[in-house]
Amino acid sequence: MSNSSLRFRRAACSLALLATAGASWAQTAPAPAAPGFASRPTLASAITGVEGRELVLIAVTLEPGASSPPHTHPGDCYGSIIDGAIELRVQGQAARRFAAGEAYSNLGGLPHQFTNVGATPVRMINTLVVEKGKPRTVTLTTPVQ
Repeated sequence: MSNSSLRFRRAACSLALLATAGASWAQTAPAPAAPGFASRPTLASAITGVEGRELVLIAVTLEPGASSPPHTHPGDCYGSIIDGAIELRVQGQAARRFAAGEAYSNLGGLPHQFTNVGATPVRMINTLVVEKGKPRTVTLTTPVQ
């Protein structure tokens, strides 16, 4: 088994353990669509002592050259790259690159978009801390510059 497969399986096991600790599985709306991009909420959970917010884990895959749709979240987004490399574009900021083993954060409400900049599929886990009852992801029509 390759190191990248092992890392992905460990991340998946961690998500499963979190789910069995009292969290609920949830998908409140369809994931944004784009060719070569897949995103699937794997966990939604209340946050102790924080009313009106929830933590959501999202498994994301990107084929080589694929991008996420430009989008925002009603809260903060934290991402961890398991396999591959991405370029993250956030409105008004310089583009940044992240590879396997690296992580990033993006404040709520900022338009952003990521692209697989490598020759292999990207696997990543995004963690959202968002307002309950609002769409977790709002797809935009204009690409992030």
